[in-house]
Amino acid sequence: MMKRVFTIFILTLLLLFNSPVYSLDTSSNTLEKYTIKISNKFTRTYCNTTKFGISYDGALAFAIGETNKEFKNNKLNKFIDYSLLKNSIVNDLENNCQVYDFAISKLENLEFN
Repeated sequence: MMKRVFTIFILTLLLLFNSPVYSLDTSSNTLEKYTIKISNKFTRTYCNTTKFGISYDGALAFAIGETNKEFKNNKLNKFIDYSLLKNSIVNDLENNCQVYDFAISKLENLEFN
């Protein structure tokens, strides 16, 4: 008898005080903002590094390393469209740094795990 009352009491508590669990929200707006954030970080780092007089290859390696270091552990990395990200970086470099001959193939090391 005591077990039955205890079981009913526990089940009642579980049913009354349950809370729903939601999955990770990965809307297209969130991914777009994250892609823009990565693109802006890379562009700022590359532009600042070249303004300090470092070669273009050195600036590229430094910008890729810093961007990878900052964004490597984010949960959204598995949803990134890398072609869109690389195109965004090239466009930002043209608009902000006046670098017009930057090839997308130079960004092949920009991968997040």
